[in-house]
Parts: sequence; structure tokens; C-alpha cells
Amino acid sequence: MAKVAATTADRRTVGSSLAGRIFNVTGIYGIAILFLALGALLEATGVIHRFLTPENMLNIVNAATMVGIVAMGMAFVTYSGNFADMSVPTTMGFTGYICIALLKFGFLPALLGAVVAALLIGLLNGFVVGKLKANPIIWTLAVNYMTMGIIRLVWVNKQIYPDMQQGVGAGTVALFDDIYRYRLFGTIGLPIVILAVMVALGQFVLTKTSFGARLKLIGSSLRAAKFTGVHVERLVAAAFVLSAFAAAVAGLAVTSLTRVGAWYNGTGYDFMAVTVVVIGGVTLAGGRGSILGVLGGALIIGILNNITTLLGIGTFSQNMIRGAIFIVVVGINAKSLRSLGRDDA
Repeated sequence: MAKVAATTADRRTVGSSLAGRIFNVTGIYGIAILFLALGALLEATGVIHRFLTPENMLNIVNAATMVGIVAMGMAFVTYSGNFADMSVPTTMGFTGYICIALLKFGFLPALLGAVVAALLIGLLNGFVVGKLKANPIIWTLAVNYMTMGIIRLVWVNKQIYPDMQQGVGAGTVALFDDIYRYRLFGTIGLPIVILAVMVALGQFVLTKTSFGARLKLIGSSLRAAKFTGVHVERLVAAAFVLSAFAAAVAGLAVTSLTRVGAWYNGTGYDFMAVTVVVIGGVTLAGGRGSILGVLGGALIIGILNNITTLLGIGTFSQNMIRGAIFIVVVGINAKSLRSLGRDDA
């Protein structure tokens, strides 16, 4: 009987699809390479131009950076089994408003005040979801709209500009502009450096620390985590705080890029970040995935956006194409995991 069971298990693994086996070996970066190959093929056939140039490759990385930063924080929320933080868009916009409004007190106080404001939103989310057991999607959506209301009430639905604030010197404005525009070695943007640091730290935290191990246990089995004495409420709160911090960093970078504080600066980043996280291999059920995989998901979005833009495809059609490709990628991932007996995909 044992021999028959072993044979059955062996057949299941051997019978996995070619796409599944490729995905198991190459991971999300294999999909990214396929997209790069597609771009190269389109360039070789004359359909698009200047795809493989160093400048365009840097454009791809820059395009992936913002959503990548947001996804770094979102990944901790999803990893903990709390699906997603839907308050990200207005957290980003609110951070920009606060920073510009406080620039008259100096660049560093403005940065600190903006980050603190975002962390307070994260603490609120973490307390209500972790301690009061609110539905994370419904609650964070509610916070998103509440923050939007605060923005419209305080600033009367107006945009604000760093160089038009009273008492803000040109040097302070220049420092604010450099959040996005500073180039390390004259080439690498500061947001890219920040993303690289966040990836390294995030991967270390998830894989090498007790915090990561406990968060994995919470996402995998909440009941088991409670039975083993894990302080679930604190760890869930910490995950939402990390998400808010990442949203603050991205919000400051976007505001620096546009040079305007506006409520819409974070629009769409919630769903884009969730897509990046899921494609990167972090299951919505929680407890599985990696920060390196999330980075791969961000790169795929950057490559896809770049190719469709070079093809002259409109925004609506781009969304349709991205949706179709994302479904295929997630389907391959889920099928490959099931072929290995991991039906929690």
C-alpha cells in the first residue's frame, strides 16, 4: 500500500505542466525575461524602436520603482493574511500635503512630520484590524475615504506647491525636488536606491528574523499562532505600519516628481501594489512569498507598461492587456504549486 501511495505521488509531480516546471525553476524573473525577449523581438521586427537601449532599460526600472516601493510595505500586510491595505492612495497624497505644508519649518522637520502622519494612519489600521478584528479591506477602504475627506476639508480641495509656500527658501525647495531628481553617480535615481535598500531589509526581515517567522505563522494559521503565544495584534499592527511607511516614501517621491501636493498623487497604487504582490508570489491567504518575488512583480509591470507605451496602446487597452497577462501568470503560479501538492495557492 505504501508503495502504491509513493507511486501516485511521484506521478503527480512528474505530470506537472511544462509552464509550471519552468516557473518552479526560474520564478517570477523567468516571466520578466520572457517579457524582455518579447520587447526585443518587437524591436527586431521594427514594430517598436529603441527598446533595448540603456536609457530605456533605466526607464523601465524607474517605472517599476514607485509601485515597487508601495508593494514592499503592502507585502507585509498580505503576508500576515490581511489581504491588502487599501488606504495607500490617500496616505500617499496626505503625506505630500503635510510635507509641503511643513516646508516653512525646514526640510527635515517637513519630512519627519509627513512620515509621522503616515505612521499614525498605519497605527490606526493596525489597531482596528489587529485588535478589533475589523475586515482589513472594508476598514482600510473606509480610512482611505476618511483621509480624503480630511484633505478636502483642510485644503479645500486645492493643490499646493512647494515653491509657492510662504517662508520656504529656494534651498529647501531644491532639497524637496531632489527626493525624486537626485542621481547617484549622475545616473541612478534616489528612489531606485531606496527601493534596493527596502528590498534587502525586507527580505532579511521576512527570512532571517523572528518577526518574519511569526508573521509567516500568523498568515499560515492564525489559530496556531495564538496557541503558540504569538502576539498577533502587535505583529499585524506592525505590518500595517510598515505599509504606511512605504506609502509615505512613495508619496514623497511622487509629490517631488510632480512638484505639487494633490489628493490624486496616489491614485491606483493600491490595486497596482496588490497585483505586484500577488504576481510576485505572496499568496492572498498569507504566510507564503518573498520580497525578492515582489520585486520581480514590479519589474514585470515596468516592462509591460514600457512595451505597451512604445506600441502606442491607450490606457484602457493597456489595462485590459495587463489584466489578461496577470491572470495567466497567477494561473501558472497556482497550477505549479498545486502540482507539487501545495493546494493553498
